[in-house]
Amino acid sequence: MKNHTIPCLATCLAKKLTVLTFLIFACSVSVFAQIPKLDALRQKAEQGDAEAQAQLGRLYVKAVADPAVQRDDAEALKWIRKSAEQGNAKGQNSLGNMYSSGYGLDKDKVEALKWYKLAAAQNNPNAMWNLGDMYAEGQGNLPKDKKLSDEWMKKAFAGFKKLAEQGDAEGQVNLGLLYAQGKGVSKSPSTAVKWYRKAADQGDAAGEYWLGQAYGDGEGVSKNLSTAMMWNGKAADQGYALAQFSLGVWYYTGQGVSRNFSEAIKWWRMAAEQGDAESQNNLGTAYSRGHGVAKDETEASKWYRKAADQDFAEALIALGWNYIDGKGVPKDVSKAEQLWLKAAEQGNAIAQFNVGRMYYNGKIVPQDKAKGLFWLKKSAAQGFAPAKAFLQNPDAPPAPGKAKGKKGGKQNQQN
Repeated sequence: MKNHTIPCLATCLAKKLTVLTFLIFACSVSVFAQIPKLDALRQKAEQGDAEAQAQLGRLYVKAVADPAVQRDDAEALKWIRKSAEQGNAKGQNSLGNMYSSGYGLDKDKVEALKWYKLAAAQNNPNAMWNLGDMYAEGQGNLPKDKKLSDEWMKKAFAGFKKLAEQGDAEGQVNLGLLYAQGKGVSKSPSTAVKWYRKAADQGDAAGEYWLGQAYGDGEGVSKNLSTAMMWNGKAADQGYALAQFSLGVWYYTGQGVSRNFSEAIKWWRMAAEQGDAESQNNLGTAYSRGHGVAKDETEASKWYRKAADQDFAEALIALGWNYIDGKGVPKDVSKAEQLWLKAAEQGNAIAQFNVGRMYYNGKIVPQDKAKGLFWLKKSAAQGFAPAKAFLQNPDAPPAPGKAKGKKGGKQNQQN
């Protein structure tokens, strides 16, 4: 059975940007309010000004809300690369993130590492944080090294602390995030809130968003849903995609505000159009279920595809099911197989279960029990109950009912 649900409130309010995405791409609106007008900025960039090239590239990135600029991955990559190749640390760090996340080009952690090192050598605190994460995870062919990771995190902390104390809003938000996560400094949610508030008091959208998250989660401050809603609303009104996503969740679930599917769709659409994959996925589910919009499987598949193109696991699974069922797209089992395998290779337990059952049963693809058991065991190792139950008696007929996933989110299981 397939069980489709929108992510639960706790999961969504706790939705933390990966450090790499936040540090490079989610620059707050107040930061960009200081950027010269677009025409003047473009003129400087075209004349070879590396700083202007980095700024222009970032304006084209998905997380930036600027009515004069539409998201354009190719333009973002073009200008950021030009800046990086001239030795601009911001450009180098941003290019590293594009390689790390696969934004606008093929994902390449080794290439990302190269650009992070170049930026860190110029004391860029964002790059230092990113290097710390790479050493912590053993990415880019690096061995896992907690000592080196901690050293880079401490350097990043020192760099952001200097910026924050000078009143730099972006530095204040990043310093808060380091305190919240205990990276480079002892964990202190209350100190994180202090720095988020300083940025928010400057009208910084990122500061407003993270302050709202703190109130929503009760981290570093007493939990207060109405205050969380207020701060998220301020950030969302500035076009901050993550805040728009969160507001959509509030309205969809009806916690902290009256339940209103149409209002949820409005905010998710705003974030989705900026490229937020989870909002795109949620829009797909809303269209599939007819929540706040007329039911439309073609439109659902369109939004699932946008999120799947960003390797968002839940969307990969959902779009795969649509190819299996021929909903909104022509039936195509091979495409479903490719999508599910991509999600399974990311470590998604539901996708691993789907792929494992598909290969083991051999009803829609050639049977390969060994391959099926490989994926089923991976899913079961993550504690996914349907996979564990299946492995106890793999040749038994499927039991009726719906299997449940580990967390909120759109869940799709194959019977």
